[in-house]
Amino acid sequence: MVDSPLARSAIAVVAALSLSFLGASFSYAQAPAPAPAPTSESSSSAQVPTPPPTPENSSPAAEAERQQVQPFNNAPVWREIRSNTPGTTTTTTVVGRETNVLIQPQGQTWRTLRNSDISVFGGWALVVLFLVIATFYWVKGTLALHEPPTGRVILRFTWLDRVIHWSTAITFSILALSGLIMLFGKAVLLPLIGYTLFSWLAVLGKNLHNFTGPLFSLCVLMLFFNFVRDNFPGPGDWQWIRHFGGLVSKYEPPSGRFNAGEKLWFWGGASMLGIIVSMSGFVLDFPNFNQTRQTMQIAHVIHSVGAVLFMLGAMGHIYMGTLGMAGAYDAMRTGYVDEEWAREHHAYWYNDVKAGRVPVQAGDPRVVRRTPVKA
Repeated sequence: MVDSPLARSAIAVVAALSLSFLGASFSYAQAPAPAPAPTSESSSSAQVPTPPPTPENSSPAAEAERQQVQPFNNAPVWREIRSNTPGTTTTTTVVGRETNVLIQPQGQTWRTLRNSDISVFGGWALVVLFLVIATFYWVKGTLALHEPPTGRVILRFTWLDRVIHWSTAITFSILALSGLIMLFGKAVLLPLIGYTLFSWLAVLGKNLHNFTGPLFSLCVLMLFFNFVRDNFPGPGDWQWIRHFGGLVSKYEPPSGRFNAGEKLWFWGGASMLGIIVSMSGFVLDFPNFNQTRQTMQIAHVIHSVGAVLFMLGAMGHIYMGTLGMAGAYDAMRTGYVDEEWAREHHAYWYNDVKAGRVPVQAGDPRVVRRTPVKA
């Protein structure tokens, strides 16, 4: 990727817009509920509480008397509905475990959690990490090689590696964008584009999310089984972590085919979080397996938190694979890397390739453009 003032300026603009959008989201989540309009009687006297049901006050005569004292008081009716006890009032057309549950009180708790803690803290976490990455790029720029490229390339990723990776990346991008629309759209997009356009966008995002989710789960499984053999702990991993991969210094400890950062992302992000969001997503995507509303609410909380964490990790992974490191994007686009790139970033793997311990096909130097050299 090109390291230029234009790219840095674009990141600065996106960062400013992100702060504005998250400020709107925070204001929306913290906005107090509108106060009910006062009536002539309630403004002058305290509201009479509804007594608990008893045989004496539940009779038709008692109900008629109560309507004289508290006209339009339907609290007893809603109290009976919320009790979820079988009867004429609570009978619904729902077939299954919640046949007699017309109103589920726990739903209000879930809605509050979704619109406050998950939206606000999750949104700010995404913005803060983006600003950290943008600041790091503004200061450091693209990390280039210390020595000139040799012009000789070796195969790092086969066509199957790249197909699985890009399939996972594309399905994840669709899910991330549609998920952000559903989670923040009402607070951020609705005031900007209006109800009509937002409704179309929300419906499109929901359907894309529902149908892409199972494909993403399949991609996660393929990704795991294809790359797991090279992601077990190996020599140099702890040194790589101690030196933070050379991101803040000029020394990058040697590593195998994948360094410790990539291994942490593989196990913690692509594997663990991928399984969490996939399993919870199936609970939400297929509500016809006799799960209750409370089960789906719990699955939604797990799904939302897992998805936000997944996006946080993906932001770092995408940055290092594009703007952050010269040659990384070419590796996954063409499959080839320059020998000098392999030696500086994955010395153990490079030595294994040169010694013949890892079978690698010979490459054509013309498929990889010249990697920038650090001045």
